[in-house]
Amino acid sequence: MTFRYEAECEVWAYPGKAGWHFVSLPTDLTAPLKHVRGGQGSAWGSMRVEATIGASTWRTSLFPDTRSGAFLLPLKAEIRRRERLSAGDRVRVTVEIGL
Repeated sequence: MTFRYEAECEVWAYPGKAGWHFVSLPTDLTAPLKHVRGGQGSAWGSMRVEATIGASTWRTSLFPDTRSGAFLLPLKAEIRRRERLSAGDRVRVTVEIGL
């Protein structure tokens, strides 16, 4: 069984030298994502997903952000280059969780 969630999100850059970029999924998805995950989270409460932005689909993890209550989706440099994304851009994100 696969669960699919879609949202429009803003790309943001983590303030640091590493240059990591993320999107924060809307907090109204937090409860459904936690429910699907059940007690099966891995390190740091992360959750394995398949993510899609534009023509790019990749396997990654969502990470819970205790400060905002949202799940964070990291955007690798390869994905940002391929999709021509920068901090401040709005994107349509699809995440799929297979059980």
